[in-house]
Amino acid sequence: MKKVIIYIAIFIVILSGITFYVNSQQTKNTESTILKKGVENKPPSSQIEDIPKPLQEQEQIQKEEKHTTSATIAAIGDILIHDRVYEPAKLENGEYDFMPYVKEVQQLTESSDLTIANQETVIGGQEIGLSSYPSFNSPFEVGDTLKEIGIDVVTLANNHTLDRGEKAIKSGISHWKELNMVYTGSYESTDDRNKIRIIDKNDISFAFLAYTYGTNGITPPKGKPYLVNYIEEETIRNDIKEAKKNADIVVVSLHFGKEYERMPNDFQKNVVAYTANAGADIIIGHHPHVLQPMEWFERENGERTFVAYSLGNFLSGQTEDYRDIGGVMQITVEKTLENDKETITIKNPVFVPTYVNENYFVSPLETEPNMQKLYKEIKSHMNQWLPELQFSLH
Repeated sequence: MKKVIIYIAIFIVILSGITFYVNSQQTKNTESTILKKGVENKPPSSQIEDIPKPLQEQEQIQKEEKHTTSATIAAIGDILIHDRVYEPAKLENGEYDFMPYVKEVQQLTESSDLTIANQETVIGGQEIGLSSYPSFNSPFEVGDTLKEIGIDVVTLANNHTLDRGEKAIKSGISHWKELNMVYTGSYESTDDRNKIRIIDKNDISFAFLAYTYGTNGITPPKGKPYLVNYIEEETIRNDIKEAKKNADIVVVSLHFGKEYERMPNDFQKNVVAYTANAGADIIIGHHPHVLQPMEWFERENGERTFVAYSLGNFLSGQTEDYRDIGGVMQITVEKTLENDKETITIKNPVFVPTYVNENYFVSPLETEPNMQKLYKEIKSHMNQWLPELQFSLH
C-alpha cells in the first residue's frame, strides 16, 4: 500500500512539472509574439522621414514663412523757373525744351521706384503769359521735362502757388492731368482736395500730402480754400489720419523756413514735431533754397520719422553761393509680413548733391573737378545729424 502511495505521489510531481514547463513555454511564446509585433509595426528609420508631418506642425511652418518687399523713394528740391532759365530754352517753333538743363542728372532722378519734385512755379502755360519773379508763371514744357526724367509726383503748395491766380492753377493742373502726373498741395475743387494721393509700388502704398507756410500775402478767392494747402496743425493731423487708413507710408512735403538759411529754425522744428507725431513717416522740406541737414525724428510713440529740412534748388535761376546746390534724396522702405504681423522699416538714407552752373545746367556736384572742396563741405553739412547718410544711390 505504501508503494502505491509513493508511486502516486511521484506521478503527481512529474505531472505538475510537465504542466509548469508547458505553461512557461506558452508564456514565452506569447511575450515573443508581442515583442515581434512591436518591432514589425515600427517602420525603418528611412520610412519615418517619409511620413507626412502632423497638420499642426505644417501650419506652424506656414505661419513662420517670411515675406519681404521694398521700394525706394526719392525727392528733389525746388523747380524755380526764372525768365533767365526759360528764355534760353525757347525753340524756333515757339515751344520750350528744358531737357538739356537736366540731361546729366536724369540717371539720378530715374533710379528710384518713386520720385517727388517740388514744382515751385505754376505751369500755367504761354496762353496766359509767362512771367518771372516776383509773380511766376512757367511753360507747360517744364512739366513735360519732369515727366521725361522720371518724376512721379509734384508738390504744388508753396508761397508762389497763388502768384497768377486761379486761372493759372487750373491751367497747370489740366496739364499735369494730361501728363498723368500725380499732384498734391493745390487742387481744382473740394472733391479733388479730399482725394488722398496714394501710389502703390512693390506692394507698398505711399500717400502724399503737401502744405505751405503762406502765399506771399495773397489769399485764395472766397470759398476756394482748396486752391492751396496751408500749414495748419489740425488740418495736417486730420489729413494724415485719413491717409493712414489706406497707406503704409505717409510722405509730407512742407514749404517752410527762412530763405537762404542753412539750418532749420524753431518754426520748422515745431512743425516737424507735430507732423511726425501725427504719423508722418517721411517729411521733405522746401523753401530756403539752400540745403539743410537731415535727421531721424523720434516720435512720442517710439517710432521715428525721416526728415529732410530743405533740399535746396534743383533747377532755378539762383546761382549765388549755396543757392546753386541741390540734390537727389533717396530712402528705402521695407515691408515685412511674418506670423500675420506686418512691419514697416525706413532705412538707408542717401543724398547725392547736385550743382547748377551759370548757364543753368545741372550736374552731380561730385563730377565738378573744381568743386571737390565744396563737395566735401556739403557732405559734412548734410550728415551732421545723420552720420549714416550715404552719398551714392543704391
